[in-house]
Amino acid sequence: MRKQQIILLSTGLVLIVLIFFFGNTIPPKSITPAAGMPGAMTSQEPALSTQDVITAAKSKLPPEEQERITSLENNVVRGDVVKQQIKQYNQLSSFWVDTMRNMPLGAYYKGEAAKLENSEENLTFAARKLLSYVFVEQSQPMQTWMATEAKGFFEEALKINPANDSAKVGLGACYMFGNISSNPMQEILKVREVAEKNPDNMYAQYILGLGDVKTGQYENAVKRFSLVVAKQPLNLDAIFNLADTYDRIQDKENAIKWYTVAQKMVQVPQAKKEIGQRIETLKNE
Repeated sequence: MRKQQIILLSTGLVLIVLIFFFGNTIPPKSITPAAGMPGAMTSQEPALSTQDVITAAKSKLPPEEQERITSLENNVVRGDVVKQQIKQYNQLSSFWVDTMRNMPLGAYYKGEAAKLENSEENLTFAARKLLSYVFVEQSQPMQTWMATEAKGFFEEALKINPANDSAKVGLGACYMFGNISSNPMQEILKVREVAEKNPDNMYAQYILGLGDVKTGQYENAVKRFSLVVAKQPLNLDAIFNLADTYDRIQDKENAIKWYTVAQKMVQVPQAKKEIGQRIETLKNE
């Protein structure tokens, strides 16, 4: 097994565990074409509609939960329909997140509520949450669905406030990593514009770092992730990616250093174990 495959397998379970416990603090798993990250639209798998995603999720529920979700979906009646729909979407979001641990659907419904609320803040929040799951999703059609929905929420936020840099960066990231463009890396220019205008925009620096990894520019990625970590020392996304990037360029000392930092921050026992195993592997290579 090649070294890169070993790295990905060793960290994979960590990321799967983190998606359930850390919400939007999720380090991307597949950030290179070799690891399955979407680069260009080459897959022939059919696209998923939102209804496809919902139907598939509901089919996995036990009968009593199927009845509950159907009741929630049909509880809008006459009167202040918009207000009722906002409440409905928030209830559906809570159901999928709190009861079923289906974070992408929870973020989707939160975004639908935010559209009706015309809330720039909630739209941006829901979009960034949904985008974060693109990085750990293994199914390309699901990646594309999540990126497409996140794109829509970012666009709505930009209608409210065209100067929303976070939404601009997120929109660029949807194209870069969501398999929704035939030339995704062209979108990196939009993210770079934000970073050049405001070098302290750590979200832009982080997304550019992911783009650097995706294109094999590991030294640049190290610089960007290091900058983010220096400014945001509790940013687990950046810490994991910094460790992983050092791992990719075979800088064992720094890879061990940052994996150790991550291991101390993570509270999930299985994640701690997986990180520890990778550290020990590096020490013994």
